[in-house]
Amino acid sequence: MFVLEEIYKSKKPENSNQFNLRIQRGLSWFKKATLLDDDLDLKLISLWIGFKAIYIQDIDIHRLEEVEESTQKKQNVKQFLSKILQSDQEHKIYSLIWEKLSQPVVRTIENPYVFQPFWDYQNQEISQTAWKDAFDIEKKQMQQVVQSKDTFALLCIIFNRLETIQSQILNGGSTYNSAMNRKQLQDACNILSAILPTLIYIILENPIIFDFNKPYYPVLQMS
Repeated sequence: MFVLEEIYKSKKPENSNQFNLRIQRGLSWFKKATLLDDDLDLKLISLWIGFKAIYIQDIDIHRLEEVEESTQKKQNVKQFLSKILQSDQEHKIYSLIWEKLSQPVVRTIENPYVFQPFWDYQNQEISQTAWKDAFDIEKKQMQQVVQSKDTFALLCIIFNRLETIQSQILNGGSTYNSAMNRKQLQDACNILSAILPTLIYIILENPIIFDFNKPYYPVLQMS
């Protein structure tokens, strides 16, 4: 955390106000998350907000239909992650997800309770066969991903799982500090706690690539 803050401060004069604001917001939520090891629910929420702070762009998603909005969000995340990997000259993300985070990543991907189609079935939106088939298909895809060491594909799957976990909490779908989801929350926090600062570091090293449009919620002085 200290290293990231120092890099941010040293590069701040060179970068635009909008770029600095995104980094500042991301760092603030990540810093808070580091103080919440005993509160996994709030830790994950803080980490997720920190992630959204650094990638979200000025897109008026409120005009989109519900299905299109969900699709647009996922596409935005994929585009962002693709840029990250293209800019990751030191292969930090590769090292993280294939080596240091391999165990929590595998547990998260193999856990049906963080697989969105499972909950779609529980809510009678799809059939039991449909969610199980989708789960089996992704398992087979994962075998190919592992064999080819496809970092982008694995990263997209990870963030799909993280999206489901955080959505469950933020939409009131779990009890605070519930014993039911501690293991999956711990794994999610471990993954995002390692990935988020790495994303911020890569962005700081490539300000031109990641200097998006003005923030949707800029800083305004209240009269």
